[in-house]
Amino acid sequence: MTTNHPQRRWRIAHVNSESQFSGGEQQLFLLMQGLRERGHHNVLFCRPGSQCERAAREHGFEVHTIGLRNNLDFWSTLRLWRAIRRSRAQLVNLHTGCANWLGGWAARMARVPAVTIRRMDRKVRRGLRTRLIYRSLTQATVAISPAVVDCLTQAGVAKGSIALITDAVDPDALQPLRSAAEMREALQIDDNRQVLLALASLDRRKGLDILLTALAELRHHHPDLDPLLLIAGAGPEQEALEQQVASLSLQASVRLLGRRNDAPDLLGLADAFVLPSRREGMGVAALEAMAVGCPVVASRVGGLQITVKDELTGLLVPPEDPQALTEALARLLTDAELRQQMGLQGIEHIGERFHIRNQVDRYEQVYAGLLGQAAQA
Repeated sequence: MTTNHPQRRWRIAHVNSESQFSGGEQQLFLLMQGLRERGHHNVLFCRPGSQCERAAREHGFEVHTIGLRNNLDFWSTLRLWRAIRRSRAQLVNLHTGCANWLGGWAARMARVPAVTIRRMDRKVRRGLRTRLIYRSLTQATVAISPAVVDCLTQAGVAKGSIALITDAVDPDALQPLRSAAEMREALQIDDNRQVLLALASLDRRKGLDILLTALAELRHHHPDLDPLLLIAGAGPEQEALEQQVASLSLQASVRLLGRRNDAPDLLGLADAFVLPSRREGMGVAALEAMAVGCPVVASRVGGLQITVKDELTGLLVPPEDPQALTEALARLLTDAELRQQMGLQGIEHIGERFHIRNQVDRYEQVYAGLLGQAAQA
C-alpha cells in the first residue's frame, strides 16, 4: 500500500564510489528518479570519469566528483565533508562499501544523519570497523533482502536499526523498444529457435559456468531441444567461460554478447530467463524479467528466494546443481502454457511487491524518521 508522501521536501546527498555501472547503480538512479518526482532534491557524489557521473549528467541530476579511491583516501573524506556542507544536504545516503567508510566519516563531521545500504549477502566481519560504520558513522541501515539482514545481525548489527527495503523496478521503463521479430533479425536467430537469456556480470558468484554445464546436459538428454543461450554482461570470468563453451562444444548454442544497453529488448525476445547464482543479494535482473512477463529459473539463494515465487513466477533450484537446473530448463522449454502462466504471474508479482513506488515510500519513511530525530536533537 502506498503511504502518504511527506509534505516537506528534502535535500539528499548520495555517495557512490564505483567506477562501473551494475545492479546497485541501477537501483541508485531509480531511487533518485523516484525521489525527484516527489519533489526531493538529489545531489550525487561519485568518482570522476565513472559511469555514474555520466549517467547523472544525462539524467539531469546535480553531480560532483570526488576521488573515493579506497578506504584510506581521507583526503576525499575532507573534500566530501566540505561538499556536503556546501550542498546543504539534510541527509546522506551511502551506497557502496568505500562510501560507507569515507562518506560515513564525512557525514559525521558535517553533523548530517547518514543511511547505509547493504546489498551483498556475504559474511560481514565483526570488528571495530563494522561497529563504527553501523553504530557511529550511520544512523540507519537498509538491507535489500532477509538474507542480507541475517548477515548483518550475525556481525552484531542491531536488528532494530535495520530497515528491510527490497530492490525494485519500474515496469514502464522496461517495455521493449524493438519487437522480438526485430531482435531475432538483428541477432540472426532462427524464427523457431527458443532463446534462454542471462543478464549478469561475468563473475563466478553468478554461476554461469553451472549454466553452461546444464546446457550441455540438456543437449545430451533432450536432443529434441536446441535453445540458444544469450549471455549479456562483462566481467573477469569471460575468458574462462569462452574456454568452457569450446570444451563443451557449445559454440552453436551460446553467444556471449558483452555488456548491453538493451536489456528490455533482450527480455522481450527470451522464452526464459536464467540466473543460477551461487550468492545473490537480491537479483534485480530477475525482477526485470518478471516485470515484462518472462519466466525465471534461478538458484534458491539469498534474495532470489523472495524475488522468485517458486512454481508461480518461475522455478527455483539448488545452487551448484547442474542436473536440477537442466531439469528445470527442460520443463519450461517443453511447456508453453506454463511459461505463459508464469509470465503473467510475474507481472502481477512485481506490481504488488517490487514496484519502484513501494521502494520510494519505504525510503521516505526511513528518511523521515532520521530527520525527525535530528530536528529533536
